[in-house]
Amino acid sequence: MSHRPRTAEAIWLAADLPARRLAGVALNPIAGTDVLLRLLACDSAAVRMTLCRDRDLPEEVVDAVITHPDHRTRSFFAANPHIDPAQRARLVDDPHWLVRAWLGRGPGFSHEPSKLPEHTVVRILTTYDPEHLGTLYRQVPRSARWTFPSHPEPKVRDYACNWWSELTPQEQSALLTDPDEGVREHALRAGRHLDPEYVERELPDRSCHARTHLLMYGALSRRVVEQVLAAPVGREDLAMIAGNPSLPLDVLALLARDPDPRVRENAAGRPELAVEQRQALANDSDVAVRTRISVHPALTEEERSAIDYQVSSDETFARSHIPASMYDPAQSRHHALSGHPPLRRRAAYDPSLPPDLVARLSCDSDLGVRVLLAQNHPQAPAGLLLRSFLEYTGRERWSLTTRPNFPTEELAGYAEAADPMVRRLALLSSQTPSATVDRLSADPDPDVRADAARHPRLSLRRLIELLDDEELAYKAAANPALPPPMLHRLVAALDGQA
Repeated sequence: MSHRPRTAEAIWLAADLPARRLAGVALNPIAGTDVLLRLLACDSAAVRMTLCRDRDLPEEVVDAVITHPDHRTRSFFAANPHIDPAQRARLVDDPHWLVRAWLGRGPGFSHEPSKLPEHTVVRILTTYDPEHLGTLYRQVPRSARWTFPSHPEPKVRDYACNWWSELTPQEQSALLTDPDEGVREHALRAGRHLDPEYVERELPDRSCHARTHLLMYGALSRRVVEQVLAAPVGREDLAMIAGNPSLPLDVLALLARDPDPRVRENAAGRPELAVEQRQALANDSDVAVRTRISVHPALTEEERSAIDYQVSSDETFARSHIPASMYDPAQSRHHALSGHPPLRRRAAYDPSLPPDLVARLSCDSDLGVRVLLAQNHPQAPAGLLLRSFLEYTGRERWSLTTRPNFPTEELAGYAEAADPMVRRLALLSSQTPSATVDRLSADPDPDVRADAARHPRLSLRRLIELLDDEELAYKAAANPALPPPMLHRLVAALDGQA
């Protein structure tokens, strides 16, 4: 194999037009196993990267990737988010560190976490160097949380300390007295922020991440609190301790009256606030403080409605990665039935909401409630998904089109929309006329052009033109309307056979 650039971006920038065409062929759904195997054997790193990283693969091709002589090719596959994690797990004992490192890192954060088999995670923990574990935590199945604390392998028990706050007191106690010294030390470190003496001893005297963590989550001794009150190191110190559950109630009362609205806002989130403190914050001069206190669990619906709060529709309404098991059904129902939009937004995150609440929140008057429900519930209705897409213009808007019930037909009329992202809707439909698709392939917006280049109703004339377009050849070669003889000629040309 020839020299390969190190990063994915560099690999793609170094690819010439023929290689980019072949990379498109690698993603073409009509490309059979024979074509994919030929692409796997070619000398272009860009083609092999696309093939191994950016699509699902037939079993025969997977077998060939696993045994491919080039370690970088195997590393592409190790991070493939489209493949069954059990197939990626076959690389767990790969001889090259780069492959193992990518398996430990897994797919990037733009993809849903892909859980590896539990026995594979155990193998990684017990054989890999720590620096190769990457973001392994995103790939650990939930079941491991219950088995790892008592696992016979010390390194596995050690890893269980990473989710210390989720462990039972019995599990924490067992790890603190573990027969393995390393496990005991990790357990001690994991829980030491709950020791006021440790926090007092180790609190940095300068603004830094460690100080922030301890002030927000550590057990604060009276001495530490008085030091922060008397001589805060940074302007955020008081706001940090205001939200700390260990803060003494008399100090909480003091900070609830602090001149800095950021401090008062954090204090407003504390459940221990007395009635008079809640009333004062409900009438605070700062709208962020009033909005924060408006969701306090001790307030009645009447008290919430009397607060001059503010909710914004300019926020990011996105997917939550909190598993359904972490939501309390009774609390979600209570929030969904509230007259308070911020509480209904909390309910809309719950992917296990029952049908009656899904129907209710689908018609909610608040944009945030509707969009969050559309983004997070697997049974969000088609009408809600389309309405949410048309009304919401914030980040992760396009992810709405990937939800299970998003309507993909009868969208051709959106081809004339002023908003380029709405024009893209027309290219989700198989009913959009060829002439419209051809026109959109020359759209001013690059995403619209790219979608049109892959649309199956793109005319053959325009498709052939785009195969020579530096920008769109990659997309055009992935178009399932590409005639098979032309696809095979592209592959043969790279091999010097045509």
